[in-house]
Amino acid sequence: MAAPVYSKDDCIQHYEWGNGCHGWTFVDTDELSVKQELMPPSASEELHYHAKATQFFFILKGSAIFYIDGQIKILTEHQGIEIQPGQQHRISNHSEADLEFMLYSHPSTKHDRINIEQN
Repeated sequence: MAAPVYSKDDCIQHYEWGNGCHGWTFVDTDELSVKQELMPPSASEELHYHAKATQFFFILKGSAIFYIDGQIKILTEHQGIEIQPGQQHRISNHSEADLEFMLYSHPSTKHDRINIEQN
């Protein structure tokens, strides 16, 4: 049996999050989550961590600023970064163009997201 080929048009779920952000889920099992996400200019995610999941972000288009355990990392197209369980992190788009990236989580982050309250 041939493996399926996926595009945003036939993803298993489209969702909206944050302030104008979009996501497309391609794989969604307890062991693995594969998503493509789009963040418009000036969008930012809340600081959080995962107790079990390791995540890998791969930038498809644009520029991303990651805040990871108090450090700043700037990634551009065709660069990726791995986030380990327990690392406090968030991604932001401070550019004037859309940011698109792939997000792989192992295991899935279902019920494994702890938001950090910021003062």
